Amino acid sequence: MIVQALIDQGVDTVFGYPGGAVLPIYDEVFQQNAIRHILVRHEQGAVHAAEGYARATGKPGVVLVTSGPGATNAVTGLTDALMDSIPIIVLTGQVPTFMIGSDAFQEADTVGITRPCTKHNWLVKETDALAGVIHEAFHVATHGRPGPVLVDIPKDVQFATGTYQPPKPSVSHYQPKLKGDMEEITELVAAMEKAKKPIFYTGGGVINSGPAASQLLRELVKATGFPITSTLMGLGSYPASGQNWLGMLGMHGLYQANMAMHDCDLLINIGARFDDRITGRIDAFSPKSTKAHIDIDPSSINKVIKTDIPIVGDVGHVLEDVLKVWKSRGRKTNSEALAKWWAQIEEWKTVDCLKFTQKGKVIKPQHALVRLEELTKKHDRYICTEVGQHQMWAAQYLGFEDPNRWMTSGGLGTMGYGFPASIGVQIAHPDALVINVAGEASWLMNMQEMGTAVQYRLPVKQFILNNERLGMVRQWQELLHGERYSHSWSDALPDFVKLAEAFGAKGILCSDPADLDDAIIEMITHDGPVIFDCLVEKHENCFPMIPSGKAHNEMLLGEAETQGVIDSKGSVLV
Repeated sequence: MIVQALIDQGVDTVFGYPGGAVLPIYDEVFQQNAIRHILVRHEQGAVHAAEGYARATGKPGVVLVTSGPGATNAVTGLTDALMDSIPIIVLTGQVPTFMIGSDAFQEADTVGITRPCTKHNWLVKETDALAGVIHEAFHVATHGRPGPVLVDIPKDVQFATGTYQPPKPSVSHYQPKLKGDMEEITELVAAMEKAKKPIFYTGGGVINSGPAASQLLRELVKATGFPITSTLMGLGSYPASGQNWLGMLGMHGLYQANMAMHDCDLLINIGARFDDRITGRIDAFSPKSTKAHIDIDPSSINKVIKTDIPIVGDVGHVLEDVLKVWKSRGRKTNSEALAKWWAQIEEWKTVDCLKFTQKGKVIKPQHALVRLEELTKKHDRYICTEVGQHQMWAAQYLGFEDPNRWMTSGGLGTMGYGFPASIGVQIAHPDALVINVAGEASWLMNMQEMGTAVQYRLPVKQFILNNERLGMVRQWQELLHGERYSHSWSDALPDFVKLAEAFGAKGILCSDPADLDDAIIEMITHDGPVIFDCLVEKHENCFPMIPSGKAHNEMLLGEAETQGVIDSKGSVLV
């Protein structure tokens, strides 16, 4: 039943790890060839790999793990997927129904534990209900705001015989609203026609809505001429080379994006959730703007920021209607005011907020990513990251022209996410160049997945910016805790080249800027998995940065600031 349900749902890959409570399922997996099973080295790795697969394909990722510690090891990945709206289905084994509650071997209250970190979960006690529950799980995971679901299956249910139910046209009570309210859409269009300082603020919801939503967004931006920025999770929905692109916004966003967000008079939120990394100080967030919010999740609207024009609906459907209404009303914008707005934005752009100076024999991490971008941007490329300074530098210096090319842990900020995620991406796109930009501390959290990469001959590239520090922790300790570096480094890092070789992979060490290009080329041309140990400046800070509790126009700008190109109020002095 389980294998057939997965096949009928179009599943071609499952990430998992066997154990006693799922052996009947694994026995069926052994006897079929329709679904490929990827044996990970840890259940957390299985869920992150499924997330990478889902994010890179738009299809749900599927995980199979055993009871007890198998299920509890999956909790971090489930929470990560919930925060970032990633559709995954986790199937867990459970002790037999008659033993539930007896503290049996490898028993845990999986449904109770995972209730707060899934969209929904089920404990299946009746065999005849099993197929229907799995079909419902796929529906819930992939409709509305996507997210993780879990199905807990006792071992006696797995052994039993019952009647299989194929998937039917959905009769689920869960039917999220797709079409936005036309009155609200018309109100938004009217505001767009009059706006003097508009901005599109986009998020992961655009990507989750599918490729059509990104195309509609690009059409709307081109037609209106409005500037556009994005959250970390929304990168790629609008091309980084696009004429109206301001770059990422938020805590480590670009100067022009944050300043435009602060000064705009019409803020159009498309598929983002006003999270704290974006809003900064809520009472000072975009204080003069009318705020519109398009989101399929009604609970996200007015949750953090009060919205003047709330539109509940799928991003693709709503953008289609916005374009139709705007065109039918004559394609009007306040062109004179818009020209002045762009002049102001161009002035902000003169502050080169990503400026750095590469000199001497030590590689700057920014320089490493600039060279990585230049040498890989013409490839069929997918980028994953771990979490920390390297993640923010990757978002700042790497350009994304299309959706589903950027996999990172946004909401939960999970160290250890990137490596298994890159495995999931490579499984989905076997011929693509998949690179995980990592910090050495994050990468070590799931380093065991090197065995998975080698076993399945996955040519994933682990590009480690090794500063021998917990870089973001160290930066905050420097800026906010009087340079008291409490436990933000390790005195026992491995030799990553030897580690790679121990796993049967290729290791590359680079410490000299003069050798960097050749080393990167060696990495991307190698036909197997690679660990690239790039030794970088140990105490480099990631700028721009909005300090905690500050507004968008109170950024720290690093080298741009020290050169005196802005004043204390954020005005450009150039």
